[in-house]
Amino acid sequence: MRIVVTGSAGLIGTALVRSLRADGHDVVRLVRRAPAAADEAEWDPRRGYVAPGALAGSGAVVHLAGAGVGDHRWSAAYKREIRDSRVLGTAAIATAVAALERPPSVLVCGSAIGYYGDTGQRAVDESAPPGHGFLPSVCVEWEAAAAPAAAAGVRTVFARTGLVVAAEGGAWGKLFPVFRAGIGGRFGNGRQYWSYISMHDEIAALRHLIVTPELSGPVNLTAPEPLTNREVTAAMGRVLRRPTVCAVPAPVMRLVLGEFAGDVLGSQRVRPARLLESGFRFRDPGIEDSIRAALG
Repeated sequence: MRIVVTGSAGLIGTALVRSLRADGHDVVRLVRRAPAAADEAEWDPRRGYVAPGALAGSGAVVHLAGAGVGDHRWSAAYKREIRDSRVLGTAAIATAVAALERPPSVLVCGSAIGYYGDTGQRAVDESAPPGHGFLPSVCVEWEAAAAPAAAAGVRTVFARTGLVVAAEGGAWGKLFPVFRAGIGGRFGNGRQYWSYISMHDEIAALRHLIVTPELSGPVNLTAPEPLTNREVTAAMGRVLRRPTVCAVPAPVMRLVLGEFAGDVLGSQRVRPARLLESGFRFRDPGIEDSIRAALG
C-alpha cells in the first residue's frame, strides 16, 4: 500500500515509517520544507498547502504532526502553537484528502487522551464526553478539523494516544535518565492514573486502525489497565533496580512546569474499549512489559 505520513520525524512517526517499510509498504513523508529525498513531499499546515500529487494513489494517510505538548513551558504563544499545529494541520490534510478524485480508504488522525481531561478515579472509554481545560478544548477542535475528509466519505479514525513508553523521547524519554540515576519518584501524591502504551503496541495499533474497516471515529490507544503514578514509579524501580523515594511535591512541579503541571498531576483513567472489541491483542499489556520493551 502507498501510505502518506505527516509527523514522520517525531517519536511515533519515525517508528511507524520504519515498521511500514519493513513490510514493503511505499511510504511518502510530508515535510515542512523543500523535499530532500524521493520519498518526501512538501506541505505547509499554516497555509493549508499540500503539494499537488503528494496524496495521489495513497491507500491511507496517517496524520501525526503537532507541536510537543511538554516541549516548552506553556506561554500564551506556545499554547497557540500547540493548538494551531494540530487544528490547522488537520484541516489542511483533511481538505486535501477530500479534494482527491480517488481519495484514500482511510485517514488516521493523531489525537490524545487529553480529550477526556482529568477523570479522577473514574474509568472512561471512547463514549465519554470531553473534559474541561486547555488540552480537552484543543482535542475537540483537532478532531473537528478532520470533518472535510469524513464528509467526503473517507473512513476517519482518531487515535487518542496515551503516554507512550519509549526511551527515545516523549515523557518517558525524560523519565528514564532520572530513574536510572536513582532520583526518580512519584509525582505529587502519586494517586493520579497514568494511561500508558508501549511503543510496539502503539505502532501495531496504528496499523490495526489502517486495516480494520469497522473502526472509525475515536479509538483509545492505551494499555488495557491504567495504573496510578505510584504504581508506575514502583515498576520503574523494580525494572531498573533503583530506589524510588525522591517524590516530587506538587508545588515544586507547578513552579517548574507552570500550567502544564496541572495535566501532569491530573488523573486519566482511560481504557481502550473499541480497540479490544475490534480484536486487537496487546504484546505488552503490563507496565513492566512496556518498560522492558522500551529498554530493548
